[in-house]
Amino acid sequence: MASVKSTAPQFLVADLTETLAFYKNRLGFIIDFVYQDYYANVSRDGATIHLKCAPKIEAERAHRKAGEHLDAYLDVVGVRDLYEEFADRGVTIFRPLESRPWGRLEFYLEDPDGYILCFSEAIEG
Repeated sequence: MASVKSTAPQFLVADLTETLAFYKNRLGFIIDFVYQDYYANVSRDGATIHLKCAPKIEAERAHRKAGEHLDAYLDVVGVRDLYEEFADRGVTIFRPLESRPWGRLEFYLEDPDGYILCFSEAIEG
């Protein structure tokens, strides 16, 4: 029987080295591979993001930020601890940790290329 094992967004980035440093040093991701200085994969606890050095459309990034349109939604365990970890590492939080009407505790951050990541945990209830 066929099944989908995982998914990974691909983010277009201006400076692969800078973006890799952010994901590794600020978000605690592992650099899984770098291919010919233009493509890479980072992961943390099973979440994977592909990074490709390529031009992006700034107006599209601005539109997504203005509307809080997410680029990646990460379902996590221990969202409060993760929030504190990122704050301690100097990560700029785009939307602070808060309970949401749909039964989730979430926060948003923005990476150096303007991608919005949501870290979310179900509220026990």
